[in-house]
Amino acid sequence: MTPPEDAAPDAWKYADAGSATRESLQEVNASVRVPADALWWRRLLAFLGPGYMVSVGYMDPGNWATDLTGGSRFGYTLLSVILLSNLMAILLQALAARLGIATGRDLAQACRDSYPPVVRTGLWLLCEAAIIACDLAEVIGTAIALNLLFGMPLAVGALLTGLDAVLILFLMHKGFRYLEAFVVALLLIIALCFVVQIALAAPPVGAVLGGFIPRTEIVTHPGMLFVAMGIIGATVMPHNLYLHSSIVQTRAYARTDAGKRDALRWATLDSTLALMLALFINAAILILAAAVFHGRGHDQVVEIEQAYHLMAPLLGVGFASTLFAVALLASGLNSTVTATLAGQIVMEGFMRWRLPHWARRLLTRGLAIVPVLIVTLLYGERGTAQLLVLSQVILSMQLPFAVIPLISFVGDRRKMGGFVVSNLTRAAAWTVAALIVALNLKLLLDVFAELLRS
Repeated sequence: MTPPEDAAPDAWKYADAGSATRESLQEVNASVRVPADALWWRRLLAFLGPGYMVSVGYMDPGNWATDLTGGSRFGYTLLSVILLSNLMAILLQALAARLGIATGRDLAQACRDSYPPVVRTGLWLLCEAAIIACDLAEVIGTAIALNLLFGMPLAVGALLTGLDAVLILFLMHKGFRYLEAFVVALLLIIALCFVVQIALAAPPVGAVLGGFIPRTEIVTHPGMLFVAMGIIGATVMPHNLYLHSSIVQTRAYARTDAGKRDALRWATLDSTLALMLALFINAAILILAAAVFHGRGHDQVVEIEQAYHLMAPLLGVGFASTLFAVALLASGLNSTVTATLAGQIVMEGFMRWRLPHWARRLLTRGLAIVPVLIVTLLYGERGTAQLLVLSQVILSMQLPFAVIPLISFVGDRRKMGGFVVSNLTRAAAWTVAALIVALNLKLLLDVFAELLRS
């Protein structure tokens, strides 16, 4: 079988000289040891990590905003959107891992090597916009958590989030496994907080299960569609596809056909398991909102602060609100790690620009902090809540520009060699892409129609 690296010369038409050997995240590429002849569970443990880092984006503060809004306004109805989004994410993340392992390129590098300068520059700008939108959600979420737990003003909390660059630099210096361990530890804290809160809320099982059945009103109801698009944008985050295609290469698997196939099997299992945990947490936020707020007449809880203050009295347990805020803080801290890495991957992959980690982090975070400060000072808490939901819709609008190149690459035998996806997988992936594009167009039409009416 011909290795993907030996594909025809025109497979990567715009590849620069030596681009095939330039490693993604060079400082940590192939840095995690994989035991060659160990038992299956030891090999699985060696590959566990990247999927959980990717899953962080599926439960970040942006998800909280859309899930709280969806649960309080529409009950359990939008659980089907969360499930659909998660299935889409599992498929797309498996494709991203395949691209990285098979070709040795992350998605940004693949775009640079395949498209002319004007196209790849446009894709880079769109991806940077998505990262800033994601960072916007993290700034708001972390600032709100600090305010709820310690009474810190939102503007001060937003400014303090810029200091997370120090934490990330420290963990990266210790090694990529330390970064993964930090992420997994915070994920476990978030999961534990929601297990306790769901137990306290005791939602009706029948209603919860019924929420996972899709309904046509999700598409026909403009308000419901807007929130549904936010959920999709918050779940199937575009920059996470760039991230996963890179960090799967941190494993020191054999760069042969056999080694890549083995790595692909374990990497796909890793991301699938991690995204099932993300499904639980993502759904738990909406279920909690539906059970505590919608089911008790509070159907306009769209702000995280509202949810925090209502949680304890409605559940009758004082520490319920504290658990809610602790989980939010862990979510915000966790998301900073993946946003930083994604920003580095995108900038280096598309433009070959290398900045120190602290400079890249402060640049991205500064672009996110400024609008948060302006909105906070002008409109207060309600303004930040609306900005949070809007950021997730922006993410959804960026999705086609990451998904379509990814699917076209993994379906191209000249680029993938023997690792090209099957016709069935390609058809499923293009169906997902078509659904995303169709929902985006429907959302735009609804927005324009609303503007014309007003």
